[in-house]
Amino acid sequence: MILELARIDIKEGTNQDFETALETAKGVISQSKGFQEITVKKCIEQANRYILLIEWDTLEDHTVGFRESDLFKEWRALIGPFFLEPPLVQHYIAPLPPDGGV
Repeated sequence: MILELARIDIKEGTNQDFETALETAKGVISQSKGFQEITVKKCIEQANRYILLIEWDTLEDHTVGFRESDLFKEWRALIGPFFLEPPLVQHYIAPLPPDGGV
């Protein structure tokens, strides 16, 4: 399993609209092949910062299957207008293999 961590900073004062759009966007991403689960956390210190923890079967399910699909275009159309800047996206191995994944 691959864990995608996306840090998203949104425009000031758009939290409620962003959170509403994100609920709709969850239904979009959940249709993607290899998608497992999404968890959203809101930052305490920076009210306009969120992290999305998205679990995928494989890295390619996210980077190719989803990102090159019409579902991604729909996802971005819903939440992209709220972005202050492009999200910081990184991928992690979860759980860590016994050999450390090296």
